[in-house]
Amino acid sequence: QVRVVERGGDSVQAGESVTLYCEAHGYDFSSGCLAWFRQGPGKEREALAAILMARNTTDYEDFVKGRFAATQESPNMVSLQLSGLKPEDSAVYYCAANRFGCGGWVSGMDYWGKGTLVIISS
Repeated sequence: QVRVVERGGDSVQAGESVTLYCEAHGYDFSSGCLAWFRQGPGKEREALAAILMARNTTDYEDFVKGRFAATQESPNMVSLQLSGLKPEDSAVYYCAANRFGCGGWVSGMDYWGKGTLVIISS
């Protein structure tokens, strides 16, 4: 069965860093796409970044460039490095997977993880 599992959520102080990890199981995603999203309290889900696994290329939403970094760790695993964290970054961070490609990733993905919580205090 296909499943997507996130880990690494933590409670940290403003200005610190957290690295999250996502593993996709039950399918060969080496030609697919793994992407990161988040949803804060009272907010809609936000797209953050997506990695096309075969090419190891990353599509970032503009507002996260220079502060968040998505990296391919293995054919079925990616990470998300969160730096210079602010209280407004507090959210559940989700990983999602597509079997083929990253086209339209902001609005639709095939499989979703359950999320991992990141809390930033001031």
